Amino acid sequence: MIRLAMIGCGEHAEGAHAIQLARYKAEHPEALELTAVCDLRLDRAQLFCSQYGFQNAYTDMRHMLAEHSVDACVAVVPVEKIPEVGIWLLEQRIPCVIEKPLGASLADVRALRQVASQTGTPNMVSVNRRFMPFLNRALEWSRTLGPLRYVRCTFARHARIEPEFLWGTAVHAVDALRYLAGDVLHAHIRDLKYDGTVRWYAIDLNFASGVAGRIDVLPTAGMLEETYELIGEGFRALVTCPFGPRRGWRGFRENRVVVEEYESAESTADVLQGFYDETAAFLQILGAKQDLRPSIEDVFPSVELCFELAKAAAERDASMATNKS
Repeated sequence: MIRLAMIGCGEHAEGAHAIQLARYKAEHPEALELTAVCDLRLDRAQLFCSQYGFQNAYTDMRHMLAEHSVDACVAVVPVEKIPEVGIWLLEQRIPCVIEKPLGASLADVRALRQVASQTGTPNMVSVNRRFMPFLNRALEWSRTLGPLRYVRCTFARHARIEPEFLWGTAVHAVDALRYLAGDVLHAHIRDLKYDGTVRWYAIDLNFASGVAGRIDVLPTAGMLEETYELIGEGFRALVTCPFGPRRGWRGFRENRVVVEEYESAESTADVLQGFYDETAAFLQILGAKQDLRPSIEDVFPSVELCFELAKAAAERDASMATNKS
C-alpha cells in the first residue's frame, strides 16, 4: 500500500494527476491510499477529497506532511514555486513527482538538480509525452526496421503569446525528441518568417546518436496540434498526439501505409496524452523499489537547452534592435 499526498489542486493538477490517481485507486484498491491533499484554497482541497477520494484536506503542505506519514507526494505548483517545493520534499526524503519546466530560471533549476543529487531522494518529472501510447508504439515499430536518421516535431498552438513559451511549454517537444533520439550534441535556433508579432522558431538539432532533428515552434498558428515524425532508411512513422483533429499514428514503407491506428470513441484523453501511463509507471516503479524515470537528472538537459535557446534568441533580437537604431 502506497500512501500518497498531493500538493496543489489547480486545473492541471486535476486533469493530469488527480483523475489518474483516482482511476488507479479504483483499479488497484489495495495498492494505493490517497492520504491527504493541500491547496492554498481549502475548498479546492476539499473538492479533491469529495471527488477523487483523498482522505484529508489541508492548506499547508508542511502541516499536512507533519500530520501524515506518506510514501510519496505529487506536487503541482506554479512554475516559480517548483524549485522551492521540490527542494523541500527532496530534503525531507519524500519520493516525489514534480512538474516541468522545473523552475522559472536556469539558476533555480540547477539548485533543484543539485539537491536531488545530494539527497538521492527518488524523484520523477511529469513529462507525459514519454508515456503517450501512440508515440511509444511508433517508436517500437520503427526499432524493428532500423535506426532512425531524422526526427521532427511540429509544435503548433493558438494565440500563445506569453514570452516564456519557448522554455515553459516548448520544452515538451525538446524532451520528446531527446526521448526518441538521445542526448543533444548541438542545437541552433533561428526565426521563421517574422512579421513583427509573435516570433516563430525553427530549432535544428544534432544528437549524439547521429540522428538529426528539427522542431518548428509555432505558438500562434491558429490551431492546437503536435506531430512527431520518426524517419529511417525506408520507413517513416507519423504521430499526431497529444493534440490534433485526429489523434493517432501511421507507419509508412515502400510508399504506402502499412500500419495505422487512431483514437476511438472509447479513447480517453488522459490515456492518449500519456498521463495515465505516467501515473501507473510512477506507482508501480515506486512499489517495486526501482529507480524512478524520468528523473530530474534525466529531464534537466531538456530544460537547460530550452533556457539556452531562449537566451540565444533574446540576445539575437537585442543585437538586431541595436543595429537598426
